[in-house]
Amino acid sequence: MNKEYVNVILADSDEGSHVLFKNIFQDLKMGIKVRTFFSGEDLMNYLNSEEAMIPEILFMNYDIPSKSSLECLVEIKSDFKFDHMVTAIYSDRLSVEEEEEVFVKEANIFMKQPDNYKDLKKVLTEIMTINWQYHTSGLNKNNFIMKV
Repeated sequence: MNKEYVNVILADSDEGSHVLFKNIFQDLKMGIKVRTFFSGEDLMNYLNSEEAMIPEILFMNYDIPSKSSLECLVEIKSDFKFDHMVTAIYSDRLSVEEEEEVFVKEANIFMKQPDNYKDLKKVLTEIMTINWQYHTSGLNKNNFIMKV
């Protein structure tokens, strides 16, 4: 990414998560522009609009309201204009079956959301600094699930 900044979208119904993610992104030694949404419906309305800026990465809470994260993923993966957008689904608790479904719906990352700031910062730093071409070229279950 040879740009001055990275475009990021965060979709989460919890305003506290918005603040946490934004604070962590500000601490990183890279330019990050964040746009936030509180529902899957608002997210998809924006992404499908004429003025949408397609981000390099989308962070989406698994339990987002009004349009589920899985419904959003299906819509995103069916449209070629989102082919270069990395999708990261996160949750603090998911069953193995739910993790499998996130993988089947073709999310690039499943992130177990840590319960403290320090660990969340570590995971987000790793995600934001990873070389995406290498990891998305050979999507498999081993490079899909972030284990930090």
